[in-house]
Amino acid sequence: MTTSVETDTAGNNGSGPLSLGTAAARNLATTTKTVPQMQGITSRWLLRLLPWVHVPGGSYRVNRRLTHTLGDGVEFVSTGAEVRVIPAELGELPLLRGFTHPATLEALAGRFTQREFQPGELLVEAGQPADQVVLIAHGKIDKVREGEYGDPAVLGVLADGGYFGDQAVAADEEQTWDFTARAVTACTVLTLPRQAFQELLGTSDELRAHVAAFHATADLPHNEHGESAIDVASGHTGEPSLPGVFADYELTPREYELSVAQTVLRVHTRVADLYNEPMNQVEQQLRLTIEALRERQEHELVNNRAFGLLHNADLKQRIHTRTGPPTPDDLDELLATVWKDPAFLLAHPRAIAAIGREFNSRGVYPDSVDVNGHSLPAWRGVPIFPCNKIPVSDGGTSSILVMRTGEESQGVVGLHRTGIPDEYRPSLSVRFMGISEQAIISYLVSAYYSAAVLVPDALGILENVEIGH
Repeated sequence: MTTSVETDTAGNNGSGPLSLGTAAARNLATTTKTVPQMQGITSRWLLRLLPWVHVPGGSYRVNRRLTHTLGDGVEFVSTGAEVRVIPAELGELPLLRGFTHPATLEALAGRFTQREFQPGELLVEAGQPADQVVLIAHGKIDKVREGEYGDPAVLGVLADGGYFGDQAVAADEEQTWDFTARAVTACTVLTLPRQAFQELLGTSDELRAHVAAFHATADLPHNEHGESAIDVASGHTGEPSLPGVFADYELTPREYELSVAQTVLRVHTRVADLYNEPMNQVEQQLRLTIEALRERQEHELVNNRAFGLLHNADLKQRIHTRTGPPTPDDLDELLATVWKDPAFLLAHPRAIAAIGREFNSRGVYPDSVDVNGHSLPAWRGVPIFPCNKIPVSDGGTSSILVMRTGEESQGVVGLHRTGIPDEYRPSLSVRFMGISEQAIISYLVSAYYSAAVLVPDALGILENVEIGH
C-alpha cells in the first residue's frame, strides 16, 4: 500500500525561507561606498571669483594718491537710555582727524546734548543756520534737498555712527544748511552747538592750531575724491604757459600682510596601514581638512576686522536701504557706488531670496545669467552670487556687496603666496610633523591668504538690509 505526502502550493514542507536572504547575502557582497560627505562645503564663489595676486614677500603695499578728505564712523557708549560719545571717537570726524589731545576731546564730548526724534521729524531744515554738529547714535536719517523740478530729492541716508555739520561749526562765518535732515526711524542723536565749539576753540591753543591746519589743507586744490588736483590745460591756442603738476603720494601707504589658517591633522598609523581599501584614509582626511580650511578662508576674507571686505569698505561707499527690504532702487544705488565696471554682487542666500520677493512684488524680475553652467540672478547685467559667510543679524538684517576686481582695474584682489615648502595646492601646504609615541601621524595644514581694496570706489556695501520683511 502506497502513502502520499501532501505539500503546500509553494513546494515547501515547512515554514522556513525558500532562498538565501539579503541580510546573509551581504556577507559575500562588495558594498559600493561614497567618499566621506561634508555638509559644510559650499560653492565658495568669492574664492573662485577674486583674481589672486602672488605676494612673494609676504606683504602687499597699496600705494595711493595723497588725499585730503577722510572720515570714519563715530562710536558711543550707553548707560540705560543715556548715550555718550567716546571722546577719542571724535577724532574720526574729518575736522578733528588726527587730533589726539585727550583733555580737549573730553571737554568736547561733555558738551554734546542727547536728543530724541520720531519718524518724520526734522533734525535740521534747509536754509536755517548751520549751528550744530549732529552725531547719529541710533536710527536712520534721510538727507533731502529740493530737486531741479521742485520735488524732494534724497541725497543719501545716514545711520548709526553717521554725522554732519562738523565743518560748519568751525567756519569763520555762520553758514546755512543746504539740505534737510528727516528721521526715517526713531532716532537718538547727540548735538554740539556752534557756540559751545567756538567757546572751546577760544580756550584751547591745540584745538585752534589743529583747525587752522585743517582749513589750510582743505584750501589746497583737490578733485572730487580728495586727491590733490592735477591741472591740465585744454582747448587753448598759441603758446600759453602750461601748468606744471605732480601727483603726490601717501607718505604711509597701507600694507597687507598675509594671514594664515592652520590646523594639525592626526591619523593613527594602524588606520593608515590597514584601512586604505578602497579609499586612502589619509587622503580623505586631508581632503575634508582642506575643505574646512577653505571655508574658514572665505569667512575671513569677508569678516576679518583687519582685511575682511565688510570692515575695509570706505564709509563713503556704505549706503543704507531707504525702507529696509532690498528694492530695485537700493540695488541701483549700490551699483552706483562702484559704477566703473562692477564685476559682481555678493549676498547671503536669504538676502537673494528677499531681493526676489521685493522685485516680484513690484512686477520686476531680475535677469538670469549663465556663469560656467550655473544659472544665477543678475541686476543690470551684474550677476548676484550667494555667500553664506556674510552674517545675518539676530534682527534679520544683512549686507550686500558689490565690487570691481583685478589690479588693472584698480579693484579688489586676493593675496596669496605660491611656491611655499611642501605646497599641496597653491598657497596651501601640508607638512609632515612626525609620528608620536602613541603611533599617531601628524600633518600641519596651512593656508596663506589676504585681500586688498586698491582704491575706495572698488567696493560698495548696502547695509542693514531687512531679509525677513
